[in-house]
Parts: sequence; C-alpha cells; structure tokens
Amino acid sequence: MRSLTSLLSLLSLVSFVQAKDIPVTDPAALPAAQPGDTLILPEGEFKDIALLLVGAGTKEAPITLKAAAPGKTIFTGTSTLKLGGQHLVIEGLQFNEPDPTISDLIMFRKDSKTLASHCRLTNCSVTSTLVEDGKKESRWLGLYGEGNRVDHCTFTGKTGKGTTFVVWLGDGSNGAHQIDHNYFGPREKLGKNGGETIRIGDSKTSMTKASCIVEHNLFEKCNGEAECISNKSCGNLYRENTFLEVSGTLTLRHGNGCTVERNVFIGNEVNGTGGVRVIGEDHTVSGNYFENLTGDDARSSICLMMGIPNSPANRYFQVKNARIIGNTIVNSEHPVLIGLEDDKTATLAPVGTVFEGNQISSPKYSAIEARCDLSGITWKGNKVAAKDLGIPATTGIELAEPKIAALKAIAREEVGAKW
Repeated sequence: MRSLTSLLSLLSLVSFVQAKDIPVTDPAALPAAQPGDTLILPEGEFKDIALLLVGAGTKEAPITLKAAAPGKTIFTGTSTLKLGGQHLVIEGLQFNEPDPTISDLIMFRKDSKTLASHCRLTNCSVTSTLVEDGKKESRWLGLYGEGNRVDHCTFTGKTGKGTTFVVWLGDGSNGAHQIDHNYFGPREKLGKNGGETIRIGDSKTSMTKASCIVEHNLFEKCNGEAECISNKSCGNLYRENTFLEVSGTLTLRHGNGCTVERNVFIGNEVNGTGGVRVIGEDHTVSGNYFENLTGDDARSSICLMMGIPNSPANRYFQVKNARIIGNTIVNSEHPVLIGLEDDKTATLAPVGTVFEGNQISSPKYSAIEARCDLSGITWKGNKVAAKDLGIPATTGIELAEPKIAALKAIAREEVGAKW
C-alpha cells in the first residue's frame, strides 16, 4: 500500500522529439514528456492520489499515461483523475472502491479554463461494492471539452445519488464525444432522480447540438432510476447498444433530432424492464429490437409522451415529426404507448409522427395503447400479431404474424476492460 498526495504531469510541451517509454518509479514525481511519449505507472495500490495530466500531444503522437500491466495499477480511497489539454490517453488503470464522498472521480478538465479535447480513456475500470448513504451526489465520470472518447472501460457497482457518467455542455464544452464498447454493470435502484447511468447535457443546455455517439455498449441491470440513459441535448446517436434486464429506458428527455437505431432491449420478464421514451421534435427510432419487457407507462417498449403548451425547458415538449421505423417488439407486455401524460397540463398529443414497418408479436398482450387523439399519427406497413390491436383498425396496420429476425445482443466478453 502506498499513500501519496498528488500525481502531476506534463506542463508546457514545446516540440516533438523522438517518442520514449518513460518508466515512472515514483508516481509523485512524474517526469516531463513530449508528444509521442508514454509514461508507464508501476504496479501496485495507490491510496488518496490526485492524478493530474495536463499537456498537448498531437493526433499522430498523443501523450500516454498507462499502467505497466493493465489493471494492476490500482487507485483507491479519495483518488481522483483530472486531465486537461489535447490528445492525451489514459490506459489500463483501475479505480477500486472510490470514496463515495468524492463529487467527481474522473473529469476531462483540470479546471473551468483547461478542458480536455481529443483525449481518450481506454481499458480502465471503476468498480465498487461500497454502500453510499445517498446524501451526497457523486459522479464517476464527467466529459468536458470536445471530441473525447471513452472506450473499452468497465463501470459497475455504483449505489448512491449521482449520475454515473455525465457529458457536460456549454462554456467551451461542445460535445462530439464517442462512448463505445464499454460495460455498464449493475446499479441498484436509487428510488429518486439522480440514478441515471449516462446523461448527455441538462435542461439548461438541452437545445445545444451535442453530436455525441453512444454505440456498442452493454448496459446490464442498470436500475438506478427510470432513465438509464437521459438524453438532454440535440443531435445525438444511440446505436447498436444492448440493454439487458434494465429496469429503465433510453429516454429522449430534452432536446431534438436524436437517433436511436439498432439497439437491443432484452428484459427476460424482469419487473420494470423498458425500452425507448420519446419527447420533443425530429427524433428517429429505427430498427430496434425489444423482447420480453414488462414495463408499463414510461417503461413501455416504445412510449410517446404528451407535451405541455409553451413548456419550460425542464418539462415536456410536444412530440413532433417523430419517425418510428422498422422496430420489432416480441412478447412485451406493453409494446406501444402513445400519449402518456406525466403532468395534468400536458395536453398536446404527438403530431407529424410516422409509424412505418414496425412488427409486434405479443400474443398475450394488446399491441397499442392510445391515451390521446391519434390524428397526428400516420401508419404505414406495420404488422401486428397480438391479443388485440388495442386501437380501432386502421389503414397501415396489418393483422398478420410478422417474420421476426432478432438482432444479436452484445455479449459481456465483447465489451469493457480487457484484463
């Protein structure tokens, strides 16, 4: 066990020289580095360390801080990581049992003036078995700046208040991040707001175009709250992720123009498992696969909300111009819900919305539940085999057994840290 107070590095990089591997024998005295250099941390457990990596690599020659052996450089206690600058890479580190009183464990900024851009966190993990008291909000990862990537990492075991992974926007943080091939493991039910696994933006920045990509991740039993993923910005892409026994949904809570495509939602009949919830304008939900989900209301397989006239930023905007295309729903208890009212002032039904080429096979359950006027919905080429349609027969919905082709779910070994 080593008790250290800080880990500092990489000030005023001047010019590129021949790249070097630099062993770090004492993490408290990190040597200077040039673009292309790799700083190699020793194996061992380090407690209460303030890791700070600040520098300027290049696209062709990033500055890398890595474990000598992936997963064997372990930070515990109140240890934190901050990075600021450009083209920095953090690789192979493990954060184990982080102190739940820490407000932010990993931040892609040194401070409000020194953000991280075009940086990468890869093959790292944050794991915990600690029970948080729920009084203090604690986040495990905060993305600032722009063009950063978090990939092949593992996040599992968070219990207390605070979103696991937050993308912050505004004040120089422009988004365009990539979040891929990560494993988001079990998170206990919090019982109130603040238990999201990923949140992109917030109500104040919800009309900002974030252009983030969230793809090829596995979310397993991420049950912190109703919104496993809370989208609160515009222009984001959620593609080819798997949600396994998640008692929550991918929620397009605020913002417009997002795409949710080719994701897999497998409930295994676990209580409260849900799909996609739609609020706002110009969203596309296409080619997704939903199977054995039990959730109702906001946790229905596909849920379109009612809107509030002149809605404030933190409430519910009307669903407009949504495209619900080519989705497959199998043996789910509440396949489609249109017009869920979360507020008595929510009186605006979805308009300009198209359901096209969707397939529902749920013999024990009604296919569609409508709680509003459906004149703003157009139906084209949908096939339904269910206990009943749930709404009056309409052109564009054929009562026939669809040909089901399941999408392949992501396996645990395909994602997360590789050690």
